[in-house]
Amino acid sequence: MSELNKLGLAAARNALRAGDVKSIELTDACLDAIEDASALNAFVHNTPDIARSQAIAADVRIAMGDTPAMCGLPIGIKDLFCTKGVPSQAGSRILEGFLPEYESTISQKLLDAGAVMLGKLNMDEF
Repeated sequence: MSELNKLGLAAARNALRAGDVKSIELTDACLDAIEDASALNAFVHNTPDIARSQAIAADVRIAMGDTPAMCGLPIGIKDLFCTKGVPSQAGSRILEGFLPEYESTISQKLLDAGAVMLGKLNMDEF
């Protein structure tokens, strides 16, 4: 499969469940696309190590038949939402360097559903 980063969520999910692609391949394609488009500043914080670790774990879950709704799908999380141990500053210099010690409800639900966090998405302040 070429241009994996251009698959929509449903197509990517179907490809993952059918075994046509692995989450680690999809994740690496998305990480490469993020790097190629870095001038856009769409991501304020990239988490490639976390993403690859989560993708490998998702591939194991899928192989075992455990496929929650977002299992293996790479996503960006808006910088508004706290993500444990990952800088979260809501687009503001006031919160620069803030490392939450907890996961926001929304990001926790996405992670529980098997999503792979590529990083934090840029946003307007507050």
